[in-house]
Amino acid sequence: MKRFRWISAIVAGVMLAGCTPSINPDEEVVQESDQAEVETTIIPNLPLSDHYYKTLVPYKESASRGLVVSNIYTKYDMNEVETGLMRLSQNEFNTDDYYFQEGQYLSEETVRYWLARENQTTDKGPEYRGLNPSSLDASGNELDAVVKAEKAPVYLAHLVEQNYLKKTDENKVTLGGISIGLALNSIYYYQKEQYGEYYEQKIDDAVLEKVGKELAQEVVNRLRQRSELADVPIFIGLFKQEERNAIVPGTYFAYNVADTNSSNLGDWTSINEKYVTFPMSSPQDIYREANDDFQKFKHDIDKYFSNFTSVIGTGFYQNNGLAKLNIEVPIQFYGTTEIIGFTQYLTGTMLKYLPRDVQTTVTITSSNGAEALIKKEANKDEPFVHIYD
Repeated sequence: MKRFRWISAIVAGVMLAGCTPSINPDEEVVQESDQAEVETTIIPNLPLSDHYYKTLVPYKESASRGLVVSNIYTKYDMNEVETGLMRLSQNEFNTDDYYFQEGQYLSEETVRYWLARENQTTDKGPEYRGLNPSSLDASGNELDAVVKAEKAPVYLAHLVEQNYLKKTDENKVTLGGISIGLALNSIYYYQKEQYGEYYEQKIDDAVLEKVGKELAQEVVNRLRQRSELADVPIFIGLFKQEERNAIVPGTYFAYNVADTNSSNLGDWTSINEKYVTFPMSSPQDIYREANDDFQKFKHDIDKYFSNFTSVIGTGFYQNNGLAKLNIEVPIQFYGTTEIIGFTQYLTGTMLKYLPRDVQTTVTITSSNGAEALIKKEANKDEPFVHIYD
């Protein structure tokens, strides 16, 4: 018998004409749960923008929270594997109708079992079998490290779960869909002997895509075996993790959806996204114009200000077009008036050289932390400027 968790939901709103927040009357809703319990939840009435989901409060952390730190190589990939999945999930779960919640259905134990090699899980049923290739040969002996790297590398590095809740006509908040991100290794690192040096085995993109799609189907099959996930849409994305010393994140390269009551993934949708760094010494054609603009921006700062270390830009490309540009300017001076003057000059330089139709963020930092922020939305003439106290 299905049980429900009763929630008293406070929908909070802010009066635009004044400074005093207003609270709408409490609204009781019901959320499906394995245990009957009562708690108060706040549903924010004003989202930050159409690009963000409303999130229920109190915030519930993922059942497998913490594994991302040990399984993903860089802080850039840690952020993008989660935020990228949330961005892509909007193709299936729009921000007007769904609330976001971190994954509650895959426990840390389950994720650990799934990330293991096939031969490493023997005390559980087949639904807990490791998803990475076995490290044993046909006779049951451990493969040589080099052979293992070439024939049976670890493909699946991490698995991200996100839940999307929906309010029904019966005044219930229930699971409306689930998103899964499969973080795949582009390089397999291994040792030929314990405590020895690490070697690299690059994984071919075509192989990674083929294996990723096979893993996705298996994950969907396993999720469908759970009664609470049997009849909700399952969105699943394939993420290519960058190498260990990368200074830009990897990206999702394909996604698919298993419709309600179905385990069939059908045709995949390719994603053309890429992060790059500026300046480039020998840019490809699709990056050349943006790189030239960035070089002019940097040269202008170099010409008038010599006491800073470097200017680094990260461009986010979608379908071969620059969609977002983040720039970090580390400085060595600390005077408040000097920072104000530098920020004013930098704002004018940004508007002069950088593309108008691209969302651009410039962060000025020092050893003390963030000093100033300049942010301009695409196709807007006036940026937002803030100098930190």
